[in-house]
Amino acid sequence: MLTSFSNGLHVVVIGASGGIGQALIKRFLESNKVALVTGFSRCMKETDFTQDPHYRQFYLDYSDEESIKNAAAVLTEPVDILIVATGLLHDEDLRPERTYRHMELGSLSKNLLVNTIGPALVAKYFLPLLRKQQKSVFTALSARVGSIGDNRLGGWYAYRVSKSALNMLVKTLSIEVKRSQPRWVVAGLHPGTVDTGLSKPFQRQVAPEKLFTPEFSAQCLLNVIDQIRPEDSGGCFAWDGQRIPE
Repeated sequence: MLTSFSNGLHVVVIGASGGIGQALIKRFLESNKVALVTGFSRCMKETDFTQDPHYRQFYLDYSDEESIKNAAAVLTEPVDILIVATGLLHDEDLRPERTYRHMELGSLSKNLLVNTIGPALVAKYFLPLLRKQQKSVFTALSARVGSIGDNRLGGWYAYRVSKSALNMLVKTLSIEVKRSQPRWVVAGLHPGTVDTGLSKPFQRQVAPEKLFTPEFSAQCLLNVIDQIRPEDSGGCFAWDGQRIPE
């Protein structure tokens, strides 16, 4: 695992309290390649790895840019892998739209904040912290439904639009950073349908073999991070390593 990286890695996970974020942190802490994992989250809750000497956790809130700036400022070590593991599809007030008639300002704004604007501001403050002149990776969890070329069903307007915008953010960032850091990789990652709160209301129509545990999805994502190369930068990749159409 992580054979394309050197030893002593510093990994940063934004969204450390989520199901996928926690599973990713566990996997990284199990790797002898990783020296330190730093988690950021708005919800600072105890987990079974909170006391691990190779783990530390800090506060970050997407709705407050100063919070993101301050979060980046606590890091004194270069970052080798940064994963934005946040995402919003629904909450107690929001549901995916089945028709354009259901679109609302609140849903559109909240999806864009969590799925696009937050990761964009993380890039603004955290990209300068990536380790220079070697393979370093900035990734964000995207979704297949964010693909314009793969959209055949319609619906889910706010989520689709925000994830499609995230994919454009990733592509644009990759073009800029390549000019000064050609060995960096900036990519989107599609974790599959994972058994977390995000997918819970929509799992009845998912075949059992297509509903992944967070642990399985996290391991797949680590494999993809290990496999993607600088020439892959700007793309969005599914859990199985396949590139998703733009």
